[in-house]
Amino acid sequence: MRFYALSVAAVLAFGLLTAARAQPAPQQGDWVVHDFRFHGGEILPALKLHYVTLGSPANPAVLVLHGTGGDGAGMLGGSFGGNLFGPGQPLDAATHYIIAPDAIGSGASSKPSDGLRMTFPAYDYGDMVAAQYRLLTEHLGVKHLALVTGNSMGGMLTWLWGETYPDFMDALVPLASSPMQVSGRNWFYRRMAIDMIKADPAWAGGDYMAEPKGLTLAQTYFGLLSSGGTRARYAAYPTWQAADAAVSAALAKPSGGDANDEIYQLDAARGYDPEPHLEAIKARLLAINSEDDERNPVELGVLPRDIPRVAHGRYYIIPASATTHGHGTTGNAKLWADRLTNFLAGK
Repeated sequence: MRFYALSVAAVLAFGLLTAARAQPAPQQGDWVVHDFRFHGGEILPALKLHYVTLGSPANPAVLVLHGTGGDGAGMLGGSFGGNLFGPGQPLDAATHYIIAPDAIGSGASSKPSDGLRMTFPAYDYGDMVAAQYRLLTEHLGVKHLALVTGNSMGGMLTWLWGETYPDFMDALVPLASSPMQVSGRNWFYRRMAIDMIKADPAWAGGDYMAEPKGLTLAQTYFGLLSSGGTRARYAAYPTWQAADAAVSAALAKPSGGDANDEIYQLDAARGYDPEPHLEAIKARLLAINSEDDERNPVELGVLPRDIPRVAHGRYYIIPASATTHGHGTTGNAKLWADRLTNFLAGK
């Protein structure tokens, strides 16, 4: 159960759809980085990085980054990739090389649930970006990117990509993210979700035999309160009885993922703070957020304040409506695909 992860379409189904349209089918792969050093000095002897690609390596490369709890394959279909990578769409896979990796701690890349549990090295978003850079340059042979884009956590990683490797890409499109520390309600949600898991006796310090109920509580709390959109939520649940039933239904579903993985994923945002180094970004940048985003409140004025510090930056705020869904709004690329098209065309 992932209320905050981007809705995913099965890779096989997407492959069949694109094949029917004479589009390239997804290709999956794994690569192992030996003796990967994390930001805290810990070394993992073998860090596995999983990835999925669309299109030919001869085409301009586009790096697509998923959100918390998601994976690269989940970015290819549904309302996200289904509005971007098809024939005639802004990032048509027939003319672009789409690379969608699983971040450290997610999907089929190395993560605590592989066996190390709570002794897995403490990773952060900087470690994710460093590992992705090595995957591209050392394994996939990518020397330059036409675009880096990502949603939610993927958007946050996009900001870091622009600062860490400023000459490596032409353009950046961070979605549902802010170039500032994770603080306020965003951190409240994360810290309390982590504590819900750890407070469950069944968690057993991370050595549980079955997923603790605290994981379901944490995912329900984090998902219902930090995504969905105010208007959409109140329209869908106009009475306390309706809202109560929604909570009960969510809690009744089996949890998705692993409790230890969840703790690491939520905590990885702790050191995120690109704000001091925005002037380092050289690529053209278009930041896209939604007006009703619960985790990136527009009333803070972050983008209007910070975008002028990005040499070639601009931003777009999707207006809130009954059809937008808060932090999840940018997961529907149809709402901003025309902006992306114009941006890539230099308009």
